[in-house]
Amino acid sequence: MKRDSRLSGVLHVLLHMAEVEGPLTSEQLAAAMQTNPVVIRRILAGLRDDGLVRSEKGHGGGWTIARDLSTVTLRDVYAAIGSPGIFAMGNRTEAPGCLVEEAVNAAMDDAFAEAESLLLRRLGAVTLAALSADFHARLAQRTSHCDFKDETHAV
Repeated sequence: MKRDSRLSGVLHVLLHMAEVEGPLTSEQLAAAMQTNPVVIRRILAGLRDDGLVRSEKGHGGGWTIARDLSTVTLRDVYAAIGSPGIFAMGNRTEAPGCLVEEAVNAAMDDAFAEAESLLLRRLGAVTLAALSADFHARLAQRTSHCDFKDETHAV
Protein backbone atom coordinates (compact mmCIF):
# COMPACT_ATOMS: atom_id res chain seq x y z
CA MET A 1 0.00 0.00 0.00
CA LYS A 2 1.38 3.39 -1.02
CA ARG A 3 2.04 5.86 1.77
CA ASP A 4 1.06 9.51 1.51
CA SER A 5 4.31 11.43 2.00
CA ARG A 6 2.99 14.89 1.08
CA LEU A 7 3.31 16.27 4.62
CA SER A 8 6.90 15.12 4.90
CA GLY A 9 7.65 16.47 1.43
CA VAL A 10 6.12 19.88 1.98
CA LEU A 11 7.89 20.23 5.34
CA HIS A 12 11.12 19.43 3.50
CA VAL A 13 10.34 22.16 0.95
CA LEU A 14 9.50 24.69 3.66
CA LEU A 15 12.76 24.07 5.49
CA HIS A 16 14.71 24.55 2.26
CA MET A 17 12.82 27.82 1.76
CA ALA A 18 13.66 28.90 5.31
CA GLU A 19 17.38 28.49 4.63
CA VAL A 20 17.59 31.11 1.91
CA GLU A 21 16.89 34.80 1.82
CA GLY A 22 14.55 35.77 -0.93
CA PRO A 23 12.23 33.77 -3.13
CA LEU A 24 12.88 30.36 -4.64
CA THR A 25 11.33 29.35 -7.93
CA SER A 26 9.27 26.21 -8.41
CA GLU A 27 12.09 24.93 -10.61
CA GLN A 28 14.69 25.40 -7.87
CA LEU A 29 12.50 23.70 -5.28
CA ALA A 30 11.63 20.90 -7.69
CA ALA A 31 15.33 20.25 -8.32
CA ALA A 32 15.97 20.03 -4.57
CA MET A 33 13.04 17.62 -4.15
CA GLN A 34 13.72 15.65 -7.34
CA THR A 35 10.23 16.24 -8.67
CA ASN A 36 8.39 18.28 -11.29
CA PRO A 37 7.87 22.05 -10.78
CA VAL A 38 4.14 21.53 -11.39
CA VAL A 39 4.01 19.29 -8.29
CA ILE A 40 5.68 22.04 -6.24
CA ARG A 41 3.30 24.71 -7.55
CA ARG A 42 0.26 22.55 -6.81
CA ILE A 43 1.36 21.83 -3.23
CA LEU A 44 2.45 25.39 -2.48
CA ALA A 45 -0.78 26.84 -3.90
CA GLY A 46 -2.68 25.18 -1.04
CA LEU A 47 -0.21 26.61 1.45
CA ARG A 48 -0.59 30.04 -0.15
CA ASP A 49 -4.37 29.83 0.22
CA ASP A 50 -3.86 29.25 3.96
CA GLY A 51 -1.39 32.15 4.24
CA LEU A 52 1.69 30.01 4.94
CA VAL A 53 3.61 30.98 1.80
CA ARG A 54 3.39 33.71 -0.79
CA SER A 55 4.43 33.89 -4.41
CA GLU A 56 5.56 36.66 -6.68
CA LYS A 57 5.58 36.45 -10.45
CA GLY A 58 8.16 37.77 -12.82
CA HIS A 59 11.90 38.31 -12.72
CA GLY A 60 13.19 37.83 -9.18
CA GLY A 61 9.91 36.23 -8.16
CA GLY A 62 9.19 32.88 -6.60
CA TRP A 63 7.98 31.38 -3.33
CA THR A 64 8.69 32.65 0.18
CA ILE A 65 7.44 31.71 3.62
CA ALA A 66 4.76 34.19 4.69
CA ARG A 67 4.83 33.70 8.46
CA ASP A 68 7.40 33.48 11.20
CA LEU A 69 8.55 29.86 11.57
CA SER A 70 7.69 29.89 15.27
CA THR A 71 4.02 30.52 14.47
CA VAL A 72 3.57 27.64 12.02
CA THR A 73 2.92 24.17 13.40
CA LEU A 74 3.11 20.89 11.57
CA ARG A 75 -0.65 20.66 12.12
CA ASP A 76 -1.09 23.97 10.25
CA VAL A 77 0.80 22.52 7.30
CA TYR A 78 -1.14 19.25 7.55
CA ALA A 79 -4.42 21.20 7.37
CA ALA A 80 -3.12 23.31 4.46
CA ILE A 81 -2.46 20.21 2.35
CA GLY A 82 -6.02 19.04 2.90
CA SER A 83 -5.72 16.91 6.08
CA PRO A 84 -5.00 13.65 4.25
CA GLY A 85 -6.01 10.39 5.88
CA ILE A 86 -3.60 9.44 8.61
CA PHE A 87 -4.04 5.68 8.49
CA ALA A 88 -3.66 3.22 5.68
CA MET A 89 -5.72 0.77 7.73
CA GLY A 90 -9.48 0.86 7.86
CA ASN A 91 -12.53 -1.09 8.87
CA ARG A 92 -14.02 -3.98 7.00
CA THR A 93 -17.51 -3.12 5.73
CA GLU A 94 -18.39 -6.11 3.60
CA ALA A 95 -21.05 -7.49 5.97
CA PRO A 96 -23.39 -4.70 7.06
CA GLY A 97 -25.49 -5.85 9.98
CA CYS A 98 -22.96 -8.48 11.10
CA LEU A 99 -22.62 -8.09 14.86
CA VAL A 100 -19.04 -9.38 14.85
CA GLU A 101 -18.07 -6.81 12.24
CA GLU A 102 -19.84 -4.09 14.23
CA ALA A 103 -17.94 -5.05 17.41
CA VAL A 104 -14.60 -5.14 15.62
CA ASN A 105 -15.26 -1.84 13.84
CA ALA A 106 -16.32 -0.12 17.06
CA ALA A 107 -13.08 -1.17 18.76
CA MET A 108 -11.03 -0.14 15.74
CA ASP A 109 -12.86 3.21 15.46
CA ASP A 110 -12.00 3.99 19.08
CA ALA A 111 -8.35 3.06 18.55
CA PHE A 112 -8.11 5.08 15.33
CA ALA A 113 -9.74 8.13 16.92
CA GLU A 114 -7.42 7.98 19.93
CA ALA A 115 -4.31 7.57 17.79
CA GLU A 116 -5.36 10.35 15.40
CA SER A 117 -6.06 12.71 18.30
CA LEU A 118 -2.64 12.01 19.78
CA LEU A 119 -0.88 12.54 16.46
CA LEU A 120 -2.72 15.79 15.74
CA ARG A 121 -1.85 17.11 19.22
CA ARG A 122 1.80 16.26 18.59
CA LEU A 123 1.74 17.93 15.16
CA GLY A 124 0.23 21.00 16.83
CA ALA A 125 3.08 21.12 19.34
CA VAL A 126 5.93 21.15 16.79
CA THR A 127 6.73 24.33 14.89
CA LEU A 128 8.75 24.91 11.76
CA ALA A 129 11.17 26.81 14.00
CA ALA A 130 11.71 23.63 16.03
CA LEU A 131 12.37 21.64 12.84
CA SER A 132 14.79 24.31 11.66
CA ALA A 133 16.60 24.27 15.02
CA ASP A 134 16.88 20.48 14.84
CA PHE A 135 18.30 20.74 11.31
CA HIS A 136 20.87 23.33 12.43
CA ALA A 137 21.89 21.21 15.44
CA ARG A 138 22.40 18.21 13.14
CA LEU A 139 24.36 20.36 10.69
CA ALA A 140 26.58 21.72 13.46
CA GLN A 141 27.20 18.21 14.77
CA ARG A 142 28.10 16.92 11.32
CA THR A 143 30.30 19.96 10.63
CA SER A 144 32.13 19.66 13.95
CA HIS A 145 32.53 15.94 13.38
CA CYS A 146 33.97 16.59 9.91
CA ASP A 147 36.29 19.28 11.29
CA PHE A 148 37.49 16.85 13.95
CA LYS A 149 38.10 14.17 11.34
CA ASP A 150 39.99 16.64 9.17
CA GLU A 151 42.18 17.68 12.10
CA THR A 152 42.98 14.08 13.04
CA HIS A 153 43.91 13.24 9.47
CA ALA A 154 46.24 16.24 9.30
CA VAL A 155 48.25 14.96 12.26
